[in-house]
Amino acid sequence: MPSVYGARLTTFEDSEKESEYGYVRKVSGPVVVADGMAGAAMYELVRVGHDNLIGEIIRLEGHSATIQVYEETAGLMVNDPVLRTHKPLSVELGPGILGNIFDGIQRPLKTIARISGDVYIPRGVSVPALDKDTLWEFQPKKIGEGDLVTRWRFVCYCI
Repeated sequence: MPSVYGARLTTFEDSEKESEYGYVRKVSGPVVVADGMAGAAMYELVRVGHDNLIGEIIRLEGHSATIQVYEETAGLMVNDPVLRTHKPLSVELGPGILGNIFDGIQRPLKTIARISGDVYIPRGVSVPALDKDTLWEFQPKKIGEGDLVTRWRFVCYCI
């Protein structure tokens, strides 16, 4: 049956769809409030602004999210994009983590200094936490089926 009003009416489901992007409504120091964040999750990792600054959602209210940005927010402006990642802020564990120096969001400082040529971390820099090109020798310890594996019991060495 043809609609009297022409185009199909927008339904509740259409208006509540999740978007990959929200937008900055307010900046106050390291805290950013973003709108258009329907469907976002607490502690979700987001990228804020055109420099892709790393942030984490710390409060949700309706379609708004309060974001703790872990980099300098100078220069962020109202309506700058906020990219949702659909992932929590997390760290990567594996061989190579020991002996490395990281900032608070697990960016390797030596690698960043080598790439940027500066002691200061460039805004929005994205560097893998662990070097995926290094091959590690795996030496398993003798553990048999049914052996109890507890905290502080080493099951292998990566050299």
